[in-house]
Amino acid sequence: MTSVKEFRIDESATETDLGRGAFVFTDDYSVFDWGKMPDEIPQKGESLCTMGAYNFERLEAAGIPTHYRGVVEDGRTVPLTDVTAPPREMAIDLTQVPDLPHEGRDYDYDAYHAEATENYLIPLEIVFRNHVPIGSSLRRRTDPADHGLDFDTWPDEAVDLESPIVEFSTKYEESDRYLDRPEAAEIAGAAEIEDLEAVAREVNRIVTKQASSAGLDHQDGKIECLYYQGEIRVADVVGTFDENRFGYEGTQLSKEVLRQHHKRTQPEWVDAVDAAKDRAKQEDRADWKSLCEHAPEPLDPDVLQTARDMYCAGTNAYTGTAHFEAPALSTAIGAVSRL
Repeated sequence: MTSVKEFRIDESATETDLGRGAFVFTDDYSVFDWGKMPDEIPQKGESLCTMGAYNFERLEAAGIPTHYRGVVEDGRTVPLTDVTAPPREMAIDLTQVPDLPHEGRDYDYDAYHAEATENYLIPLEIVFRNHVPIGSSLRRRTDPADHGLDFDTWPDEAVDLESPIVEFSTKYEESDRYLDRPEAAEIAGAAEIEDLEAVAREVNRIVTKQASSAGLDHQDGKIECLYYQGEIRVADVVGTFDENRFGYEGTQLSKEVLRQHHKRTQPEWVDAVDAAKDRAKQEDRADWKSLCEHAPEPLDPDVLQTARDMYCAGTNAYTGTAHFEAPALSTAIGAVSRL
């Protein structure tokens, strides 16, 4: 089980064959790698399933292989266009996910790939950025010249990029970290890093185009992929308000709204999370959460309602279909801006 969706196995993958299963999307949410938070956001799971299915079907139509098989309604796997209500379950092909042994923060990817053979989930997240906001970790980790930008230092305002930046980070380590290309290539195993980047750029192009048609600004996002007998397929979920950041009329439209709200209203917990991660790194420990001295508090009901309306109205706008009873996106965003 992940922090926001349940994972069901109907037929296990083998060394030679894909399996079958499903994601069942819950209304849970997670910020700052905490895992399940104290609250649920009504219909968030249905929003993510709907938006993810919509994007997978667009990728398949563009010739990009994925693990998507359809959404589930009344026990049947059908296209999104055939459902009578927003779905909560997505049928997928399954690949192998070997154990990743580690001692402290030293992870044994050779052991992972020795078990993976030619059918495995690539243990990377491929991140694409169309926009570099104030506070982005990219500013701390790199200089503008590293990306061919004509700045001596990062400017004091957000930067829109003419060409997306693609980066790689770990997926299964207790605290994810960004990688240089040689290390990312080693962790990818048999999958070529250039091919992963090409897939990410094409996914980014398709999501950006769809967002623009809905009046949304697609700022950044990520994909995960599986490798099956020489082919890279897009896995997990794509282009939702949890995986990607969007803007609308200058206001954030993504899970980032919840992150920033916690920074403003629960700074002691956010600081404790940062301190615990730093301490775990210093002590070469994988488990940072047990070191955290504070736990998050529940959100006010009006904040949960605002978040619900953001997810549902945003999904309606992005897909161009009224899947949810929700206010107009401009109304929902107005409430977000007042949080």
